[in-house]
Amino acid sequence: MNRHKLPNIFFMNIIILLQISSSLSQLTIASLDYGTFAGAYNEEYNITLYRRIPFAAPPIGENRFRAPQPPATIADGIYDSNRSFDPCAASVSSEDCLYLSLYSRPWSQDLPLRPVVIFFFGGGFIRGGGSQAIPPSGYPILNISSQNDFVMIYPNYRTNAFGFLPGSEIAKDETSDLNPGLLDQNAVLKWVQKYGKEFGGDPKNVTIFGQSAGAGSVVAQVLSTAETNGSSGETKLFNRALASSPFWPKTYKYDDPEAEALYDKLVSMTGCSGDGSLKCLKTIDFGIISDAAASIAAEAKYSANYFAWAPVIDGEFLKISLSEAVRNGGMDFESGWGMYNTLEGVSNLTESLGESFIPPFNTTTTLSSWLTSYLPSLSPVNQEHLLTLYPANGTTETLPSYTSLTTRAGLIFRDSTLTCPAYWLALSSKNSSYIGEYTIAPAKHASDTMYWNTINDVQSSNSLIYRGFTGAFASYFQTGDPNGNKLTDDAQAGVAEAKSTGMEFVIAENGLFDVEMKLLEERCAFWLDVANEVRI
Repeated sequence: MNRHKLPNIFFMNIIILLQISSSLSQLTIASLDYGTFAGAYNEEYNITLYRRIPFAAPPIGENRFRAPQPPATIADGIYDSNRSFDPCAASVSSEDCLYLSLYSRPWSQDLPLRPVVIFFFGGGFIRGGGSQAIPPSGYPILNISSQNDFVMIYPNYRTNAFGFLPGSEIAKDETSDLNPGLLDQNAVLKWVQKYGKEFGGDPKNVTIFGQSAGAGSVVAQVLSTAETNGSSGETKLFNRALASSPFWPKTYKYDDPEAEALYDKLVSMTGCSGDGSLKCLKTIDFGIISDAAASIAAEAKYSANYFAWAPVIDGEFLKISLSEAVRNGGMDFESGWGMYNTLEGVSNLTESLGESFIPPFNTTTTLSSWLTSYLPSLSPVNQEHLLTLYPANGTTETLPSYTSLTTRAGLIFRDSTLTCPAYWLALSSKNSSYIGEYTIAPAKHASDTMYWNTINDVQSSNSLIYRGFTGAFASYFQTGDPNGNKLTDDAQAGVAEAKSTGMEFVIAENGLFDVEMKLLEERCAFWLDVANEVRI
């Protein structure tokens, strides 16, 4: 061995390590026109992260109940983006909450731009916040294959009364806006168009994704394109939409009696009744509003207006209802994928939002009583038709039979509030569409998230489903086609294109299948027919 070469090799290795370190350091600095942001690199998960970037000004004072305003310029030094932020307006947090987090594989300016995926969080439109964990939610999707290289963005948006307070008082006030929670989300989509390239994201290749109310948010952003039909001249903010179990509760016009009653109830509970009620709501402590909004949501459980707080038809951002947009066929996006779980209409997987969506049933009388409460405007003729579509002894695409009242009622809730919105979203796309059903027991609301949300043992113990199901999500984000980077062999079905085949992709304990969805088609057609009575 030539000993004189050892020092040279040693110093060469040191130089290489320094170059790698310098490169990674450069990757974590992003200069935007309103500030310079410093992120971090996590070696364990091989991700660059910016866990706190303001995308709008704090929604405080006059900005409460207002569309997001531009973020302030950060003039002093470099902004530390490797720190957490509060969820929006929980009683123990801060109203200064309009931040996003961003994660990706390391990237430099000489590399191609990558697809962007924007994750909207769930929580019934009443609570929640963007992921700030290391690794973030959804990391198993990115990490399932080396073929994946997309930018993941997790924004906050205002929830409950702060994000969805309806009423004519809001509409006529110059410093207030309806649906500010949806406008927060839309501001993030515009932020990506303007700044995504600085983080290696391709603004022309964007997927919006969410689960539960996060998926309902996806529905809302898609619905906001209705009536433009590509003719507005504005830049398209996203290409694809994946809605996993979209929570889409009854949708009222902002000044409908139900919406005005919600405003009046909040005003009464916060001590702001009388003239100047909105001014009062803008000046009182946000904790008072947050507590009142939570009480209103709790009281609304099992009623016609589940959780109370939700998007409204405002005439500007949401011009028409989902059912009207579906009938008109005018939503402007390229590709849609709707997912649902077999028994998710019965209950949620966790107790964070209350364990069940429907009350317990013992007799047909209690079922009838619940239907009257849940669907108060449904005509007797249509209620009778409903009960024939969901008979006491019935079936679904993947349930050979059911006999329990709970399952029967759960399917009614599931289809009207979760499944049919997913079905309609997918089939309303301009090009490709996909429908998926997760059937693995217990197949409750959010049961499917164990395969894609956070790292856990099931992803290795049932690697077939992980590769076939989560891998299809990853392929959709990366290529726009869930089968483009298929990770299972030919023995397992790929994701069928729904419009051309009439088939849905089924995730089962024993594998992956494509199944006809004639019953679902018939039941969703019914809900579309009665949408004006049900308020879809």
